[in-house]
Amino acid sequence: MTQAEATRTTWVVQVPVATVWTSENSPRSIDLPGISNPSQIKEWLDNLTYETSLALSDKNLVQSQLLYGEEVIVDDVEEKWARVVIPTQPSKKDDRGYPGFVPIDQLKEVPEHEWIGQGVAVVNKNTTLLIDEKGEPMFDISYLTSLPALAHEEGFIKVRTPHGIGYVPEPDVSVYPSKEDIPKGDGAAILKAGETFVDLPYFWGGMSSYGYDCSGFAYNMHKANGYQIPRDATDQALSGEKVELDNIEPGDLLFFAHDNGSGNIHHVGIYYGDGKMLHSPKTGKTVEIIDLKGTIYERELCSARRYWKEAEDQ
Repeated sequence: MTQAEATRTTWVVQVPVATVWTSENSPRSIDLPGISNPSQIKEWLDNLTYETSLALSDKNLVQSQLLYGEEVIVDDVEEKWARVVIPTQPSKKDDRGYPGFVPIDQLKEVPEHEWIGQGVAVVNKNTTLLIDEKGEPMFDISYLTSLPALAHEEGFIKVRTPHGIGYVPEPDVSVYPSKEDIPKGDGAAILKAGETFVDLPYFWGGMSSYGYDCSGFAYNMHKANGYQIPRDATDQALSGEKVELDNIEPGDLLFFAHDNGSGNIHHVGIYYGDGKMLHSPKTGKTVEIIDLKGTIYERELCSARRYWKEAEDQ
């Protein structure tokens, strides 16, 4: 290892879920459990009322979220806040990835050479318990949390974490040689991943199994199947393969626009087949499978895109 390689660092998230805020002034007093370290994501979400949840979108307070161990680019640090870019969440807002602000206490700078393993361990359950090197429970981590994998040890996968060596139950993670080696699923596989979250409450900006927004849900069900797609619905509607509305197949993304489909795109769902849609609708609702016929979604449906590939095309 060269001296330059030994001194390179990367920033990683050191709480189970870090919320990415529009500015350092966005959080309110009710949001303190969500910006602390240790963070209390479930307590925070449980304490939010409909009105205080709705304000996260209506007042443009929250942009996105990050999972434990996820890497970010830190552009600047001012007092208690870091201005970051998320390379894994493509966005028109920044060519490098999704921008926003994260409490600096929720991030950790680690040497790059200490953030590699013998592959990656990706959580495949809604949540799983992370255990420290002494065998003590640390906290639950979300679906799709990805950590450098080191070894199989008696029913556990040994992983690197921002807190040092950790362990996760072997059945609760899938281990791959790299993130690029995550198998690419078809439309049915995307739906199967999404069905797990039926009845999960919607959360604006949500990117974890504690709550998804509409585009975060679409993004993560694709991520689970080896596809990186844009973070926001408006960007998702411009990428992938265009599909005519009379040719949609299960797993395709459906987009909805104001003014009966002629205005700005405001929602995305996943086509379920038989005229149905799987989606995370809005604040106060939960992930659901609905019939499109006779709903406002039928009137506002404006376009469709496909990111998945048939097995023989992979």
